[in-house]
Amino acid sequence: MGDFTRFKYVRRALGAGLISGVVGVAGLAMPSPAAAANPVTPGNFTGYGFDQCQAPSQTAMDRWWQHSNFGAVGIYIAGNSRGCRTQTNLSATWVRKQQARGWRLLPITLGPQASCNPHFPRYRDDPRISANSTNQYATAKRQGVNQANATVDAAKRYGIAAGSTMFYDLEGFDIGNQRCRESAMWFVSAWSHRIKKLGYRPGMYSSASSGIKAMYDVWHAQPRGFVYPADLWIADWDGRAGTSTKYIPAKPWSPHRRVKQYRGPHKETHGGTTIEIDSNYVDLGRGSYARPVTHCGGVPVSFTAYPALRPRTSSYTPSPIYTKALECMLRERGSFGGPIDGTYDAGLVRSINAWQRSHGLTVRKTWTMGAWKTLWAANSRPLLKRGSAGETVRDLQRALSATSAPERPKITGVLDWNTQVALVAYQKRLGRTANGMATEVTWYDLAHGR
Repeated sequence: MGDFTRFKYVRRALGAGLISGVVGVAGLAMPSPAAAANPVTPGNFTGYGFDQCQAPSQTAMDRWWQHSNFGAVGIYIAGNSRGCRTQTNLSATWVRKQQARGWRLLPITLGPQASCNPHFPRYRDDPRISANSTNQYATAKRQGVNQANATVDAAKRYGIAAGSTMFYDLEGFDIGNQRCRESAMWFVSAWSHRIKKLGYRPGMYSSASSGIKAMYDVWHAQPRGFVYPADLWIADWDGRAGTSTKYIPAKPWSPHRRVKQYRGPHKETHGGTTIEIDSNYVDLGRGSYARPVTHCGGVPVSFTAYPALRPRTSSYTPSPIYTKALECMLRERGSFGGPIDGTYDAGLVRSINAWQRSHGLTVRKTWTMGAWKTLWAANSRPLLKRGSAGETVRDLQRALSATSAPERPKITGVLDWNTQVALVAYQKRLGRTANGMATEVTWYDLAHGR
């Protein structure tokens, strides 16, 4: 996982027996939470992520933020079995800058591995998980506690806030080996218990057909005293960006409690910078979420379409609902001071004409679909990508709905799959780079009613 000296995952779906025993973890005094000004990571997010052995440089991260649809990045913060023990770029400053930029971080620990994994130990000082079953795998549990302590120490050094998810990387192994499997599961249980005690959220990464399948079997059996990771990171290179896998049902660890690594090692280039990565789909926290926002005391402004409006005639009456939305948004944009009553009158027309003149539109009494686009693009114009959420995303969705094209996103405030499809279609129609991201060019086009 994100390791350029990788080994092949064990892909055999072997039956796993029940794991017995109760967890026996030594209780230690809980330290004070990590003193970090950074937000909890990854927080509420549904979108694309990548992981790699070495944390990328600041230049690389900046370019990928501007030119890729990735919003999350996996970073190795602890563990003596990491392929890249020396992290050239990773520091508290690096973490702070990425989070300030908007990146969601997925901290990873790769420490002791399953006793039957033939690819470990990697070095001379990285022990494997003990398969000694004495006292219900007490040695493996102690290893889990020690590794959790090391993980949290590293998280604090890097300024990763308490409450953030820490993922343990348990590489693929033969789950048909009972003692190997059981010791690995109790190691993760003790690690998860300790991570929780230290104020963080435990997660586990593993191959879908080995560690993930084994963990599901434990969940299904519900052994007394077992502590489960709160989130799963599933390695299943099926090429499908989502969180489902054929190896476990959809019910456990849902909703919003999974990451799936759906594509293995490959190179991608964004903004002229190439990185070898694994591709992931992330759905954690409560997923990407936009808080409700009201306008003008509760005037509806989000619709599936935005028709042209014009003054009333003997055969046409402008919709009061859309007219009120127009009055409301012109007021919020500082261009209308009249009553919000749904009447398309002379006062509204004067405000419309003023808006048209200031935005380079043809001055006339009709409010066109193109004019609707300029209205929604007149607010802030941040870079938006898959997983972005908030009122600016709603403005983007409203602008994309002000068109005769069939691709119209539902106005949710989250840049989801449907929004991305509509945005790509819009970009293609204009001959732009169809990357599904709302860039400066996208906002410029919308602001000019295109």
